[in-house]
Order: sequence, then C-alpha cells, then structure tokens
Amino acid sequence: MDYSRLIDAETWAFIRQTAESYPDDAVTLDIEGQRRVYDSMCRAFYRGRPDRVETEDRDANGVPVRVYWAGHPTRTVVYAHGGGFILGGLDSHDDVCAEICAQTGYRVVAVDYRLCPEHCHPVQFNDCRTAVEWAEAEFRDPIVLAGDSAGGNLMAAVAHAVRGRSKSILGQVLIYPVLAASGEAPSYAEHAEAPMLTAADVEFYQGIRFDGPRPAGDPTWAPLSDNDFANLPPTVVITADCDPLRDDGRMYCEAITSAGGRAAWINEEGLIHGYLRARGSVTRAQDSFERITVAIEALGQGLWPYD
Repeated sequence: MDYSRLIDAETWAFIRQTAESYPDDAVTLDIEGQRRVYDSMCRAFYRGRPDRVETEDRDANGVPVRVYWAGHPTRTVVYAHGGGFILGGLDSHDDVCAEICAQTGYRVVAVDYRLCPEHCHPVQFNDCRTAVEWAEAEFRDPIVLAGDSAGGNLMAAVAHAVRGRSKSILGQVLIYPVLAASGEAPSYAEHAEAPMLTAADVEFYQGIRFDGPRPAGDPTWAPLSDNDFANLPPTVVITADCDPLRDDGRMYCEAITSAGGRAAWINEEGLIHGYLRARGSVTRAQDSFERITVAIEALGQGLWPYD
C-alpha cells in the first residue's frame, strides 16, 4: 500500500509527532511500559478544556466517571475511550470529551472502565453498561452512546444488550471501532501494515481481553458476531480509510440497514487510526471531528440527516 500517496503532509507530521512519545514497537513493551508511553503521548497532544465546560468526577454505581457540562444540558452522551482495552482512562480523552460537550451543548459522561489484562472480558462491557444505566437514572435525559476504537466496541456492545429494555438511547456514534471477532474483512489485509495500527496490533489487543478461548457468537465482545441487528438505535460509524478496522464499520452499518434499521458509514479518506488527537493540527481530522460532533448532536435531537 502506497501510504505516501494516500496520506497528506499534515497527517504524516502527526504520525511522526506521535512516534516521539509512542513508537511503532510500543506493543512489544510490557503493559506498564505501554501505559507509560501512551499516557505521555496523550499529554503531548492534550488541548485543555473550553473555558465554559465544568467537570465533576463521580461514582456510577462503582464505576468511576467524569461528568462534563456547560449550562443546562437536556441530553447526555456516554463516552467510552479507546486504548486497545489496556490503555487510557479519564485523562487520556479528557479534552475530547470536553470539546464534545462544548460543541453539542450536551452533558458528557466519560467512563473509566477497568482495563485488561488485570480485568478480563466481560468486565469492561459490564462497567460500560453500568455507567449507561447510572446516567439514565441519574439525569433522566435522552442518551447518545459514543466511543472510539475499543470504546466504540464497548458502546456498540451495550447498545445490543439494552435494546428493547432502554427507551432513553437515541443513537450511537462509533469512531473507528473494532467490531469483528476476527480480521477477515478486506481492510485487514489491505491495511495490515498501516501507520498507527497494524492488523497484528488488533490481534494482540483482541486476544489480551481473555484468559482463555475467545467466546464464539458473543456480541458482548464482538458486536458483529450478533445474529440479530434489528431494533438497534440509529447508528453513525466514522472510520479511517487507512486502518485495518475500516471494514468493521462498513459491515456493521450494512448489517443494521439490512435488518431495517438506520445506519450511516462515513469513511474518512487519508486518515489513520487514532486521528482524534490530530484534530488540532490536521485539517482532515478537524473536519472529521466536526462531522462526529454534528452526528452526536443530530442523534440527540432525534434527527437523521443521512438519507
């Protein structure tokens, strides 16, 4: 794959800056080493919070969360961070959540789910579901589920688990999520050696979730493994074109629409996995982040501008 042609100069500069804190071989470090360099990278790209955004760290029935608000919100976004199920927390995506809050006017609840390998599946799924149910009871607002990468996986899994039980969830916005149980889609081969995330990296992060065999046909860890995609909330999936996970988003949206639901797949050309951190320096990433916040805001209002 000729990434010199597909990826523009701004994005290459972001990739090089990322490598200064989080090198390509970081996945070979031990878990504490990976967390150390990941946290360093997140600090290097941290943009702070918009002035008017307030925050409070809360306990959501045993799950730590950080609540963001500006003014008097009437909608709540529950956000799960990325990081391969082993990295990240309330600080790694603090500015992302604060900016979503500022741009949509919605309350944002960031979930500090427990990490692998200390806590194997289904702990992360259970923590996210608990946080969603807590937000539903605490604020009594309509809810939009959102998350990136591993967090997109977890929020999609929650959407599958609570459909038919929760009337509060208006939609889900998933940002370059991992959704499949195995890397058999074309993008896994096409972008096996993509910058920022390789197919081997995906396999590592998926495998570390389990202390034993991976359960088959279980949408609580691989939403594309479900045999029923009906009655899911309206869904917007945003993927990076230069990412082995790209086709997970495409196939997920196809499964929902085939079952009679609403789903929109937005594939961002020339972008790579993890580009949320580039929204301040890369024009393509900035434009995509605008599309992400517009999607969250629209679903929160019960609108569907994708027909």
